[in-house]
Amino acid sequence: MRIVIVDDSGLRATVLEEGLREAGYEDIQVVPPRGGFVARIERMAPDVVLMDLGNPSRDTLEDMLTVSRALARPIAMFVDSSDDAMIGAAIDAGVSAYVVDGLRKERVRPVLELAVRRFNAFARMQTERDEARTALAERKTIDRAKAILMQGRGLSEPDAYALLRSTAMNQGRKIIDVAEALITASDMLGGA
Repeated sequence: MRIVIVDDSGLRATVLEEGLREAGYEDIQVVPPRGGFVARIERMAPDVVLMDLGNPSRDTLEDMLTVSRALARPIAMFVDSSDDAMIGAAIDAGVSAYVVDGLRKERVRPVLELAVRRFNAFARMQTERDEARTALAERKTIDRAKAILMQGRGLSEPDAYALLRSTAMNQGRKIIDVAEALITASDMLGGA
């Protein structure tokens, strides 16, 4: 597992690095949050990012949250103090673990594991949501195509679906593709 630590303070980064090495992780890079560091992190292709912010200013926190949005990786953020707005912003940006006043090397491994598990769970939920949205959109498209066939050819709903299905099979295409083509043709001809 490749881990990147984003840290401005060498001492604090050392605590994180020691905790990771004691937990058996070897591929660890420390990146200071300066000059194009987001692009550097992206090139490193980390599996997990640990951000140690100490007492971040609002600008620093916003920069780190931009990193979180850009990377789409599990991210654990360590801060010394926080407030509800900072926590909310971190959650909205996709930070997987947000630890306040908890930078101790023995806590690094459990926090890292939590960040990975939460990120994976969230990614699964997003994938399921996207698949459900796609299925719903496809269903609406197929229903519209069936309505065009029902109106234009006087078919029943099952017969309209059977025609879409057989056309798709005969053409080696998906039903959704045939439905979209039918809708496009109907729209061009001034139909439904």
